[in-house]
Amino acid sequence: MTQLRLNLVEGSVSFRFTPQAAQDLKGAIATLMENLKSTAASGAGSRPSPKPAMEYQHAGEVFVEIFCNPNIWPSPFAAKVLVTVRDERIRLTTEAELTRLLEDVNEFLEQVS
Repeated sequence: MTQLRLNLVEGSVSFRFTPQAAQDLKGAIATLMENLKSTAASGAGSRPSPKPAMEYQHAGEVFVEIFCNPNIWPSPFAAKVLVTVRDERIRLTTEAELTRLLEDVNEFLEQVS
């Protein structure tokens, strides 16, 4: 397993992650991005239909959870996600920019391929 480094709003966190888990996370982010884009494209004059929240979870050496409600962000570029990384000794919960998260996952996948 290789280390995935997530760059947060302030600082970063690294943990062991599998390529398959990274692919799953990338797929969840892609769906979230589509939901955010469709909300942004609906325009300011009309009320967009509510989109489901992204709730990604992975239980490996550490438990990773990434959450984002697409209904509160005007665009994918403004969106932030709530990141939780925990094991039996420590729990870290913080925010990360969605676009930066996608860059970090893509960089990880390039390293392992």
